[in-house]
Amino acid sequence: MSINQPVVKPGEFVFSVTGLEHVHIYSMCSALIQAGAQLKSIYEPDEKKRSAFLQKFPQAMPVSSEAELLSDPGVHMIAAAAIPCQRGDLGIRVMAAGKDYFTDKGPFTTLEQLERARATVKKTGRKYMVYYSERLHNEGAVLAGEMIAQGEIGDVIQVTGFGPHRLGTAPRPDWFYQKAQYGGILCDIASHQIEQYLYYAGEEDAAVTMSRVGNYAHPQYPELEDFGDCALTGKKGTTNYFRVDWFTPDGLRTWGDGRTFILGTKGTIEIRKYINLAAEKTGGNHVFLVNGKGEKYWDATGMTGHPFFGQLILDCLNRTENAMPQRHAFKAAELGLLAQEKALRLSRDEIKF
Repeated sequence: MSINQPVVKPGEFVFSVTGLEHVHIYSMCSALIQAGAQLKSIYEPDEKKRSAFLQKFPQAMPVSSEAELLSDPGVHMIAAAAIPCQRGDLGIRVMAAGKDYFTDKGPFTTLEQLERARATVKKTGRKYMVYYSERLHNEGAVLAGEMIAQGEIGDVIQVTGFGPHRLGTAPRPDWFYQKAQYGGILCDIASHQIEQYLYYAGEEDAAVTMSRVGNYAHPQYPELEDFGDCALTGKKGTTNYFRVDWFTPDGLRTWGDGRTFILGTKGTIEIRKYINLAAEKTGGNHVFLVNGKGEKYWDATGMTGHPFFGQLILDCLNRTENAMPQRHAFKAAELGLLAQEKALRLSRDEIKF
């Protein structure tokens, strides 16, 4: 049996797409299609974005309005990567139309958006799922979760994560630099780190004990936060620290050296998600395990696949929660928003406490 095989027959699960503001939408669609979903239609008023998407997914039928997309009774789910500040309201409209929603991270930019989405989920019974790709779409991260479930490192005590990103030289869209539209670094790219901590540590809730943000090197974009870090304490007593930034050096062969360290009572796991520095072999999915049995290393590429996407399809059809509990998706978002709200603003000038 091959990994990532379809979980449904052709036509059994149909989705459509809107909001092509982030390239994650391509990975979201590819993974759903690989798991057996059928892509039916797309609404995107920007001709350039729409044309580029249709070159990759020519099977998608363009429609003239969001209303036409949402009113199609044959569509089970809407997938979208809209401007972050618009993701919450779009999801509410999707769920109100009787469809499940699959959005890029971060799923909200304000706590008020989150609470309205929670209320809509409760009212409609629909799903508001989030593409936390750094765990869900990385085989090294999937393998680490399997090892923890098998007891390889005992009980998890702490998760430490590093999520550097490359800003790049190509022009980013205007919303990327506007705080009201992207929300801040801790509710944006840090949402990956928070979600991983909750998952690996088996925590359903946590408190923000420290958070900081800053703009150290991009004065031309005064609302951009190019650095952020945070500490969390889980309800079960586990701890988390993470750092995110936009400082990936130009000499790195990929967009960021994302790493996760997991400390357990009987061992440790390190995930080098996207690259093993200075090694000849390119690619990621590197997993290192140390426990009472010794030291082990795996290149997880091709070992696990990405089971989330097939599980999500079946969850939508069967109204189950095997891919990700709704409370988990929302809690990761909530903690990012709280960390952002409480964050100390850092700068090269003297800080007033």
